[in-house]
Amino acid sequence: MSDVSALHLNLWKQNLGRVPDSVWEQIDLESLVLAENQLAEISDRIAGLKRLRMLDLGHNQLSRIPDAIGNLEALTDFLYLHDNQLTTLPASIERLKHLRYLNISDNQFSIFPEALCRLDHLIELRASGNQLTAVPGSISQLRNLRELHLRDNRLSSLPPSIGELCGLRHIDLRGNPIQSLPSTLAELPKLEKVDLRWVVNFSRPVELPAWLSELEANGCLICR
Repeated sequence: MSDVSALHLNLWKQNLGRVPDSVWEQIDLESLVLAENQLAEISDRIAGLKRLRMLDLGHNQLSRIPDAIGNLEALTDFLYLHDNQLTTLPASIERLKHLRYLNISDNQFSIFPEALCRLDHLIELRASGNQLTAVPGSISQLRNLRELHLRDNRLSSLPPSIGELCGLRHIDLRGNPIQSLPSTLAELPKLEKVDLRWVVNFSRPVELPAWLSELEANGCLICR
């Protein structure tokens, strides 16, 4: 059953197939949940929901997100796009300057969306379960990022600029074919956890690089 209030609309798992026009007419909404509804598209009318702070479009069948997403400049809390069929994101997403949490996991991204690197208020970014082969050097712009989740992609390395993410506390690289890691990771002052499980080159009994061992000695948890 849907949960409706003046500011919040929860239509989770309602078998909608398409979003009713009445949803786009609720221009005072601050949160909107449309997860698990077999949605194949989102109307450009979403641009009218200018007060949205939270939007959940997860677990659908979306292959594209409309450019109109960039009009939701009040989005601050989180944006869930996980478990869809997305291969790209519109460049307009870079206008979500105050967004703190973004989940694009379990889609079909093979190229890291460059526009995400301009969301400089992000605290947590989840991009696990895709087909990413590289992370752009411009990720260094995400100076407020605390958690970066890249599990189960096709990454063989990370850019040295990862060492500029001065707020990073947790990086998850599980299940990637990592060949090498930049020593600049050791420069991250707040790093608490590096997850390298199921990464062959960094699993026991292989010896860790000296700088990574030093991180571990200084209290950073290295999972392998």
